[in-house]
Amino acid sequence: MEELRELAKKLLQEKQVNAVVGYECDRRGVRPAFVDDPAGCDRLVFDHRCVQNLPAYLSPRRTNVAGLGRLAVVVKQCDARAVAGLIRESQLKRENLVLIGVRCGGVAANPNESRELGAETLALRCYGCSGTETAMADYVVGEPKTVPAAGGDRDARLAEIEKMSPEERLALWKEWLSRCTRCHACRQVCPMCFCERCVAEKTQPNWIESSPHIQGNFSWNVTRALHLAGRCVDCGECERACPAQIPLGLLNRKLAKIMSARYGFAVTDDPSTPAPIGSYRLDDGQEFIL
Repeated sequence: MEELRELAKKLLQEKQVNAVVGYECDRRGVRPAFVDDPAGCDRLVFDHRCVQNLPAYLSPRRTNVAGLGRLAVVVKQCDARAVAGLIRESQLKRENLVLIGVRCGGVAANPNESRELGAETLALRCYGCSGTETAMADYVVGEPKTVPAAGGDRDARLAEIEKMSPEERLALWKEWLSRCTRCHACRQVCPMCFCERCVAEKTQPNWIESSPHIQGNFSWNVTRALHLAGRCVDCGECERACPAQIPLGLLNRKLAKIMSARYGFAVTDDPSTPAPIGSYRLDDGQEFIL
């Protein structure tokens, strides 16, 4: 994408930013790239293989990145929601970022596949996405695109699970979560997991057992999901990174539906919109108070 390369080069040459965070090709497909030299901008790319949520690198716990100074970051619409979340939770300052919005036509479920993007290859996270650029962007690049019709619907899958009895649902989640190896890849790729010390690593007291067995696996995955309620940006990176192929997106999607039904809230790329967690309204339901 020549437009992206020229813009990145201009920002670096004019010293508006110290580095550009984008994507580059490697032998396995596409990977995140940090470019601090205008000459290196020629290696920047953007296409349906660019699945990674780059704002995950902006978390304060990434001290090596924080030390780079003012950054330009390439963001898809879902990525921008992560930037907004980090700003909303006082983890980033908007003036320290230049956001390059890309018009995204969806990303691949398997970025290592060579097939063109279509209903069978589109990532489930893209289902229902407008494909438009984010309103947060300082610059927008790329031609307008339309997201292909997805071959699957997570809400339909959730509806199937909700029809099950509690015993059937428990058995299903036991089957899925028994595969968890506690590698914490889901946490590492999540832009909203920015705690310097995760609750899973605290031992005094030991809130979550560290060994990969069903009790500890339930504790870890349910705790993490609850911590992301009203915060998950639905980028799908946790599910993509999971080596055990656990459908973590279903868990996060369920909580997002609850937040929408109960509080009328959906995660947005507007950092000024307060999230239900951390805000209070007089009309909040209080039926749980006995």
